[in-house]
Amino acid sequence: MYITLSVEERPMPAVLGGDERARKSLTTRLPQGKYLYREGDVVERIYQVMTGVVRLTRMLENGRRQVIAFGYPGDIIGFPANGCHHADCDALVDTTLRAYRRAALDHGDGDPELHTALLQAALGEISAMQDHVMMLGLKSAAEKVASFLDVISRRYGEDLGAYRQIELPMSRSDIADFLGLTTETVSRAVTALRKAGVISLDGAQMIIVLKPDTLAELSQGED
Repeated sequence: MYITLSVEERPMPAVLGGDERARKSLTTRLPQGKYLYREGDVVERIYQVMTGVVRLTRMLENGRRQVIAFGYPGDIIGFPANGCHHADCDALVDTTLRAYRRAALDHGDGDPELHTALLQAALGEISAMQDHVMMLGLKSAAEKVASFLDVISRRYGEDLGAYRQIELPMSRSDIADFLGLTTETVSRAVTALRKAGVISLDGAQMIIVLKPDTLAELSQGED
């Protein structure tokens, strides 16, 4: 999942290749804390997250960590860069994935419909990544945090009466490394939103969005 410049909701991807191909694909179960692959591993399969959440990370030369993305149900992960994985991938919670052979992306001789679906998913990944990079360069720290909470609550939250709630599987440190901020800055932004009555907290990880319209406006830099 990337946070883009637009607050428009994108449709959740359907199961790649349809139900018939899904029955023929390989289901992989990844316990919390376990790695699916490491940066530099040769790409043999591409994965669609079915349940749970994964985290994609890279270590910079100076030892700092960058969270590239979070994979939620429906997201496609594992696209190759020069034939290899470009990031580490581990499970934030117990996760189930559907695996497709990389050959289905490289050519469509065996299954042209699956090849097309994977290609479209890869193009969508590139577009979302470009939007995310632009957002990182244009938005303030407060706007970045508001954008993150806005998008994640819209796409993956649950209705709670007139409100929306989301249980975050990632830590404040993960969010900071994803948004290019410090953990302290993320915590201050969340506290400011809580004090303003835009959100409330039920423990450290449960976020309840009390004023979704206000949160969306703040994510776009509107007072």
